[in-house]
Amino acid sequence: MSRGERLKPEKIVNFANALHLFECLSAERVRLLLTIRSKSLSISALAIELGRNRGTVTRDVNKLREFGLIRLRERVNPGHGKVQIVEPVAQKLEMRIAI
Repeated sequence: MSRGERLKPEKIVNFANALHLFECLSAERVRLLLTIRSKSLSISALAIELGRNRGTVTRDVNKLREFGLIRLRERVNPGHGKVQIVEPVAQKLEMRIAI
């Protein structure tokens, strides 16, 4: 991480029921998670990388953040204000559901 922050080695996310898991994950959100594992990107750069609309990526980022799977960091973008950088919360995510 650019501020010297280390990723946790692992984060376990427990879902109270399977419907919450399906609300959180989709094929595109999994693609997003896999992309930021290798490099942290701004929402705009992530949209370009994934070949998707910025608004749709923003909604996906917000949902993944709501479930604690990613984090956002603000970075100064000289001449353009601030930019939000999307980062993983851990090197490995484990998701569990109770059925």
